[in-house]
Amino acid sequence: MMLSLLLRPLLGGVIGYITNDIAIRMLFRPHTAKYVFGIHVPFTPGIIPKERGRIASALGESICNNLLNPEVMERSLLSEEMLEKLRLRIDQFFDDQRKNDETLAEFLCHYMSVEDLSLIKSDVAAQLSEQIHQKMNDVDLGNKISHIVIKKAVEKTKSGLIGFIRSKVHADAWLDRITEPAEKLLAKHVNELIRDNSSTLVNDMLDGEIDKFLDQPVRKLLEGREEKLILARDRIIDLYRSLITERLPRILQTINISRIIENRINEMDMDEAEKIIHNVMDKELKAVIWFGALLGMIIGALGCVG
Repeated sequence: MMLSLLLRPLLGGVIGYITNDIAIRMLFRPHTAKYVFGIHVPFTPGIIPKERGRIASALGESICNNLLNPEVMERSLLSEEMLEKLRLRIDQFFDDQRKNDETLAEFLCHYMSVEDLSLIKSDVAAQLSEQIHQKMNDVDLGNKISHIVIKKAVEKTKSGLIGFIRSKVHADAWLDRITEPAEKLLAKHVNELIRDNSSTLVNDMLDGEIDKFLDQPVRKLLEGREEKLILARDRIIDLYRSLITERLPRILQTINISRIIENRINEMDMDEAEKIIHNVMDKELKAVIWFGALLGMIIGALGCVG
């Protein structure tokens, strides 16, 4: 009698343990449908492999709508904690560069190739050269130069002419008559010189200045620029805020996180998926199995009482 009282709960516990263990295994296995003599074996494949497409779609939409939606992402990315981390990272970067003995060219080559830097330098020089050349022609520089030169020449000439011409009035009148033609003639030649040579002169000057600028140590370029560095940091943070606020929804829509998650789950090998789930929920799954054993023991004990 005593053996019967012990055996039934024990047997119920074993059955509960085994049935729950089999049920959990059937979530994942078998990975493919099984057939015996051409007849489909029920419950194959396992529930997760069989419904993987639906599960992947539902999981992707759930994560996208509840965890990675624009509102949640924006709130997280623009939190004070995140902004403070960004400020500290920028300040640390500037502090590191204050001790950087690399030239600006060497520093930039960490982020781009030498060829790319050379192309950028050439493009910048060409654009600046074109703008300066255009500006020099647009502002009528030749006329201004000729006016200044003739004015200075006339002022110096007046004192010498007064000794040869009896009165200052006669000297002024004589100089006034030649001033305008002289300015026009000189302006014509100066404008031609600017038009024909300014582009080459500006190019040569800019090439030298850009090379000189790129050859300066990074630390030297940052000396005495504390206020500008703070302003640059604040502008970077403002740009970050603007990008998150204005562009994040469009970026998330373009990326289509839901589809990426769905495709990744569908592409995942079932052995890999099973390992991941077991690693995350191993304790919980074992608890379910042992709960089955406990429930079986209780049912077996109740049977003994009945």
